[in-house]
Amino acid sequence: MDYFPEAKILDVDLSRGSVEKRSIPGEIYRLYPGGSALGLYLLLQEMDPGIEPLSPDNMLIMAVSPLTGLPISGQSRMTITTKSPLSGAIGDSQAGGFFPAELKANGWDAVLFRGKAQKPVYLYIRGEKAELRDAGMAWGKVTGEAEKAIQKDLGEKGLFIAQIGPAGENMVKFASVMNMCNRANGRNGTGAVMGSKNLKAVVVGKGKKIKPANPERFKELSAKIKSRISDNHVVSGLAEHGTDHGLIGMNSAGYLVTRNWRSGWFPEGAEQITGTTMTETILKKRDTCYACAVRCKRVVEVPGTVDPLYGGPEFETCAALGSYCGISNLETIALANQLCNMYGLDTISCGATISFAIECFQKGLITREDTGGLELSFGNEQVVPELIEKIARRQGFGNILAEGSLEAARQIGAGAIELSITAKGQELPAHMPQQKPSLGLIYAVNPFGADHQSSAHDPVLNSHPESQTRKFLYQIGIWKRYGPDQLILDEGKVRFAFNSQCFYSLADTLCLCQFVWGPCWQVFGPLELVDFCRDGLGWETSLYELMLAGERRINMMRFFNAREGFTREDDILPERLFTPLPDGPSEGVALNEAELNEARELYYRFAGWDPGTGNPTGTSLKRLSLGWLLDK
Repeated sequence: MDYFPEAKILDVDLSRGSVEKRSIPGEIYRLYPGGSALGLYLLLQEMDPGIEPLSPDNMLIMAVSPLTGLPISGQSRMTITTKSPLSGAIGDSQAGGFFPAELKANGWDAVLFRGKAQKPVYLYIRGEKAELRDAGMAWGKVTGEAEKAIQKDLGEKGLFIAQIGPAGENMVKFASVMNMCNRANGRNGTGAVMGSKNLKAVVVGKGKKIKPANPERFKELSAKIKSRISDNHVVSGLAEHGTDHGLIGMNSAGYLVTRNWRSGWFPEGAEQITGTTMTETILKKRDTCYACAVRCKRVVEVPGTVDPLYGGPEFETCAALGSYCGISNLETIALANQLCNMYGLDTISCGATISFAIECFQKGLITREDTGGLELSFGNEQVVPELIEKIARRQGFGNILAEGSLEAARQIGAGAIELSITAKGQELPAHMPQQKPSLGLIYAVNPFGADHQSSAHDPVLNSHPESQTRKFLYQIGIWKRYGPDQLILDEGKVRFAFNSQCFYSLADTLCLCQFVWGPCWQVFGPLELVDFCRDGLGWETSLYELMLAGERRINMMRFFNAREGFTREDDILPERLFTPLPDGPSEGVALNEAELNEARELYYRFAGWDPGTGNPTGTSLKRLSLGWLLDK
C-alpha cells in the first residue's frame, strides 16, 4: 500500500489555555508534506488577511515532515511559519539540531499556536501528553538560564527545548527561536511572534526511534555519505572548518560584504575571521544535528568570555557581526554571537542593522545624542556587543534598532533609507548579487525577503561537465554551463534560479538540510531524494511530484502576500547593489539593473504568474492543486 498517513497536529489556543489533537487526511498531507507548506495550508485555511503580526490573531506553526527523525544525515530540521512582524509578509524560518527529530519521535507533525496567554507559559510534550505550564520562572531569563529553570520545573533532564530569549519577550522585530541555546529559527522575527503570545518555550521529551520502511535499501543510501564527504572538498571543508570555511575565498574574489555593503573587500580582517582561524584558535569541538555525519556545527570557547553552551559563529554571523561592521577580532564576533543566542536574535539582521546604524552615524544622520553617548564607527569592537544588549532589551537607541534597519531608517529620516540594505524589509545575507546575479533575482522575488538558501548559487554553473554537481543539476533541468567570469543574468540564469528555487523549496517543505540535500553540495542528489522517500517512508513518488510540492509552497507564499497587498512593486533590491564596487578584486562590478528587470519579467512567466501584479494566476493555482485558494 502506498504511503501517506494522516498528519498529527497539536492545536494550542493560548487564549483559552487549551490543547487539542487533530489530524489532516493523508491525501491532503501528501500535497503539503511538512515544513512551511503544511504551515501555509493551515494559515490560509484558518487565518484572516490583514491581521497585525504581533496581535493574538496571528498564528504560528512549528512543523517537521514525514522524513524527519529517520537515521540519515540532513533530516532534522523544523520550519516556523507565521506572518512576519519584520516584513508584514509571510514569515518562514528553519532550524536544525535535535529538537525537530524529537518532536517527530513524540508522534507530532506540527504544533499550531493561536491567541495569547494571560501570563507566560510553555508547552510540554511527551508522547500523547501535551500541556501548558506556567513559565514565570523562566520569563526574562536568557536562553541558557531559562533552559535550566524549565528542566528544574519539570524535574527532568534530557529535554529538548525551543524557546525565545528576552529579545522575543520584548518583541524585537528580528527575534529568533532558539533550540539547544545555539540553533536558531533566525529570520523573519518568529521569536517576536512567540513573545507577543506570552509563549516562552516548547519542550519535548525523548521520543521513540523512527525506523525506515525498507531498512536494507535505506542503509545502502545512508552509507554513501562517508565517501562523498571525503571525496568532495566543499563538503569536507564544511565538516572540518564549518560554514565559515568559504569566507576567505569570498574575500579574495572581492565579494565579502564589508562596511554595510559599501565594499566586497576586507583585506585587513578577513583572514582573522575565517573558519580555518576559528579551528586553529577558539574551536572547542565540532557538533552536529540528529544522525548527521557532516558535523558542521562549531562550538567555541574563550575562557571567561564565551561559553561553549552557545555554540559558535556561522559564516553568516562572522560576516554580519564581522566584516559588515568592520570587526576583525574573532573573539569579539564569538561574544556577539553568544549574546545573540542568549537573547534570541537573528545574527544576520542584527549585524546588518548595526552596520546600517554605524554608517548613519558616520554620515552625520545620527549623533552621540541619539545613540546615548555611543561612538559608532566601523571597527569599534566595544560598541557591537553593547548595541546587541540594548537592542534585545529595547533600551535607548536600541529600541529604534529593534524595529529592523528599514523601520529605523524611516524614523531617522534624512537619507537613511538608502543605507538600509533590505528586501521586503529583511536585511540581506552575506552573499553578494554582484557576484551571483541569479541570487539577486531570488532576493527580489522571494516571498519572505532576501534569503541565501532559497536557490542554488551561480558559481555551481561553472562545475565540470562530468562532476557530481553537474549530474545533480541535470536532474532538475539545468544544463547550460557558465564560465567563472560570466556575471550575466540571461534566460539560462533565470531558468537556473527558478528550477533550483523549486527544488530548494521542496527541501524546505520536507525539512531537509540543503548542505546535504541541495543539488550543489554533492552529498545526495534529487533522484536520491526520491529513493529516500521510497526507502525511508514507503512513499512511491517521483521527482516530478516532489518538484511540484516545492513549487506549490512558493505559490502559497505568493498568494499569502498578495492578499496582504504585496505586488511586483515589492520585488525590488536596494540601489546600492547597482553601484559599482569601489575597490579590491571586484572593483567596478555592479548588478545590472536593466538585466534584473528583464529577468524578473521572465521569471514571472516561468512561474505562470500575472506579469502585471507578479502574483499567481487562477490557472497556475489550479495546476498546482491550489484552486481552493480562489475561494479565499
